[in-house]
Amino acid sequence: MPDRAFDDIAALRREYTQQGLTLDDLKPDPIDQFALWFQQAQAADLLEPNALVLATVSPEGTPYQRTVLLKYFDREGLVFFTNYGSRKAQHIAANPQVSLLFPWYSLERQVAVVGTATKISAAESFKYFSSRPRGSQIGAWVSQQSSVISSRQLLEMQFEKMRHKFLNHEVPLPDFWGGYRVKPLSFEFWQGRPNRLHDRFLYSLDDNQWAIARLSP
Repeated sequence: MPDRAFDDIAALRREYTQQGLTLDDLKPDPIDQFALWFQQAQAADLLEPNALVLATVSPEGTPYQRTVLLKYFDREGLVFFTNYGSRKAQHIAANPQVSLLFPWYSLERQVAVVGTATKISAAESFKYFSSRPRGSQIGAWVSQQSSVISSRQLLEMQFEKMRHKFLNHEVPLPDFWGGYRVKPLSFEFWQGRPNRLHDRFLYSLDDNQWAIARLSP
């Protein structure tokens, strides 16, 4: 590969000039601040504003990342759903410490959350599962997430089999599928600024109180 290709990447740069972030701008509770930024991300018509990068660590200490979708959040934490046999679920079972990253590039923002993931109740999972499109409900039964499969055709055949099985019935909640709530221990709000002098504020939980500190970019 010619060196020029690397030169072209090195030359990629953009000044972040949309707005700044000060301590006075921030709400005392990071959930309230997150709710405000999330509303603004929705209003900006971003593609999948609820998409987040979930990082876990394997029992061997290998980090893994993948994109999942935030489905709701409250004072107790942020909730996503998955197959309980998936790789991420296996990691969480061994080490519930996770991190979440919301990359809102077009707003020159990102939010990073560190916390502990725990399963939500079956009743809470069922409430969300019931709201999903029927195809997504059937898909949860079909996908043995993270397992090796021989072909796409096999997956589609399994979908048709399950679709026929539940043809005249409501699709039940699989016992191997449900949600995790990430109880946050810290939030970092990052706003891009010119000359790479970005605004960064870290909320840290200390004795059930949130402390806020500005971080160097």
